[in-house]
Amino acid sequence: MGRLRERLSKTRGALVDNVKRVFSSGKIDEEILEQLEEVLIEADLGVDTALALVAEMRQAAREKRLEDGEALYAELKQRLIALLDTGNTALNWDNPDGPHVTLIAGVNGSGKTTTTGKLAAKLKADGRTVLLGAADTFRAAAADQLTIWSDRTGVPIIKHTEGADPASVAFDATDAAAARGINNLLIDTAGRLHTKVNLMEELKKIQRVVGKRLPGAPHQVLLVLDATTGQNGLTQARQFTGTINVDGIVLTKLDGTAKGGMAIAIQRELGIPIKLIGVGEGVDDLQPFNPAEFVEALFN
Repeated sequence: MGRLRERLSKTRGALVDNVKRVFSSGKIDEEILEQLEEVLIEADLGVDTALALVAEMRQAAREKRLEDGEALYAELKQRLIALLDTGNTALNWDNPDGPHVTLIAGVNGSGKTTTTGKLAAKLKADGRTVLLGAADTFRAAAADQLTIWSDRTGVPIIKHTEGADPASVAFDATDAAAARGINNLLIDTAGRLHTKVNLMEELKKIQRVVGKRLPGAPHQVLLVLDATTGQNGLTQARQFTGTINVDGIVLTKLDGTAKGGMAIAIQRELGIPIKLIGVGEGVDDLQPFNPAEFVEALFN
């Protein structure tokens, strides 16, 4: 908890200090609630999420007869925990019928390839056999970067030449994982701008060909978002989730931003569970998302 609290210091400074300032005003009134709304918007929760939370606070103050800022502050924390706790934040890595296949999506610069490498390291440390698929063939550095992770972790990699068909790489990686009896296949997909229709069609094609080789695959799709992009990250998420089935969000670079409030906006507006958060460059800094710990690290 202490380490997470330290890494979330920028978001805590932007959000909590301002929230405490509002609630220290004393008795709850409409002016305080309007100030709270402004603070939440500034913390990158988004207008819709901020308005909805303040409406809930207004109702709670009335129904529970909350009379001071401290009581409303505690109520806000509990509301945020309830909002983030979908009951589905844990990752599943098991497939009894063969390799478990995970597609990792996201735009360039989000930390997608690094997340793939870190997951490979963690899974191998847990005693699993892992294979990497370098299906981001449009950015030469992506395959090179993933190869570095392959060398570092001792996890084998399937890759083709630059510019190759990403779906072909994904198919070959799935075929190899099945043939070798691999536990977990991680496929790093292309990360061109989310506004490009070709990328979305490519992701759908990857899902189709992987499913043809291994019925039921991919077993999970993780979308990597850069927390420093704030509301732009939420826009990216809408684009991806409107095209492919996304099972979970990986929110990276939380240690370098004051915009960690976007985690709350993502959950409320998209309803997709946050599975992992990145709070640093080390492998151990990619952590399972725990809603209660996240909120406590922000507010305490």
